[in-house]
Amino acid sequence: MRIFLIAALCLAVPPGFAQTSSPPSRLGLCAACHGETGQAHMPGVPNLAGQRLDYLRDALQQYRDGRRNVPVMRAAIGPLNDAELDALARWYSVQVAAPPQVRS
Repeated sequence: MRIFLIAALCLAVPPGFAQTSSPPSRLGLCAACHGETGQAHMPGVPNLAGQRLDYLRDALQQYRDGRRNVPVMRAAIGPLNDAELDALARWYSVQVAAPPQVRS
């Protein structure tokens, strides 16, 4: 009975409930390479959709603070404060990752 109730509650959650209703104000530079929904547009750029929130938050702080030495990332997010980094991490963490493409 308990499993049935949990399943029913999960199904009752409207689609997109977990997603933030609007993109963060600082998404522009990130979206240029990683895509607005976290699907990268450029070869070699990682997809961010569906990554763990704590991982994204920590990685963004490391890029901003120079602990991860990637100049393009440091330039893009250097001026962002913790709240802005948190909004970006939250946005990308709730996006749905696309299934991997099979290459022939």
